[in-house]
Amino acid sequence: MGRLSLLSLLFLTILSSSLTSTESIVDPDDQLIRQVVSDLLDDHLLNAEHHFAAFKTKFGKTYSSPEEHDYRFSVFKANLRRARRHQVMDSSAVHGVTKFSDLTPREFRRQFLGLRRLRLPADAHKAPILPTSDLPTDFDWRDHGAVTNIKDQGSCGSCWSFSATGALEGAHFLATGELVSLSEQQLVDCDHECDPEEYGACDSGCNGGLMTTAFEYTLKAGGLEREEDYPYTGTDRSTCKFDKTKIAASASNFSVVSVDEDQIAANLVKNGPLSVGINAMFMQTYIGGVSCPYICSRSQDHGVLLVGYGSAGYAPIRFKEKPFWIIKNSWGENWGENGYYRICRSRNICGMDSMVSSVAAFHKTAN
Repeated sequence: MGRLSLLSLLFLTILSSSLTSTESIVDPDDQLIRQVVSDLLDDHLLNAEHHFAAFKTKFGKTYSSPEEHDYRFSVFKANLRRARRHQVMDSSAVHGVTKFSDLTPREFRRQFLGLRRLRLPADAHKAPILPTSDLPTDFDWRDHGAVTNIKDQGSCGSCWSFSATGALEGAHFLATGELVSLSEQQLVDCDHECDPEEYGACDSGCNGGLMTTAFEYTLKAGGLEREEDYPYTGTDRSTCKFDKTKIAASASNFSVVSVDEDQIAANLVKNGPLSVGINAMFMQTYIGGVSCPYICSRSQDHGVLLVGYGSAGYAPIRFKEKPFWIIKNSWGENWGENGYYRICRSRNICGMDSMVSSVAAFHKTAN
């Protein structure tokens, strides 16, 4: 009995230490997030109305009727409790109020995820095995000019298109030295590429898609236009307006990367940012820090871009340093760490290692 009490005391001490460390990540000027995280950890909702009012102001939320307002408030309170559970399960990150806090998990999945199929095509080209002995300890393509600014997919399940353009933007930079923001809307409007082995599994605009089939489309179409020539609208109700004379970047091939994390790192360093599928369960409430949940499904439902990795992510509950991946997301700069997400690099957390693909670009843009 004495041993159990000692272990319980040790666990509470470590948890308290980890929560103190995560609070230090939060911007001290952001009263909304700081207060809500504190309230969540104290396990009460006494200030829910105040937090909801601050949430509406911060994110410009308005509702069509008093009934809708009351419903969203009830969802908001449920998400406060959910964020508290996430904080306990993922103590090395900060969880709390985000711009998605008035959405049910189902609404969140439908509107902001959109990875259509959860497996890679059987005939996918496998990336060659690369040497890993001389990999840098830390690496970030943002430091080398290969990553465009954070974009926002809006209420459209087009994450797959942002992941695909991000990978081709990086590959084009490596091939030409030119960083060009490429058009997701071209993929949303024009890419209806299908997996021949699975009936109905096609890239479908705001209803989801897959990065490897987006690369297939890009190869067949000849390339992608610039963002400015084919701007993003966040809807899939328009016809395809692709103009081949305006192609800004062309893919030469693509491949699927091994699930081995050292191989993923080696391909990232050599070939540029990588398209990745991930399970976004903890991302709805994520504010900052290194996410390293105890339990997370490996069933991917969101397409993102892997841009780097680091070695200094600290997870006190694990008694040791945790290396992490750096993820570029497509939910705007007012989510996460200015639009980015860090997740610990180990054990295929949230399916991070299971759906990774790389694309190569031609050295010259097509005419």
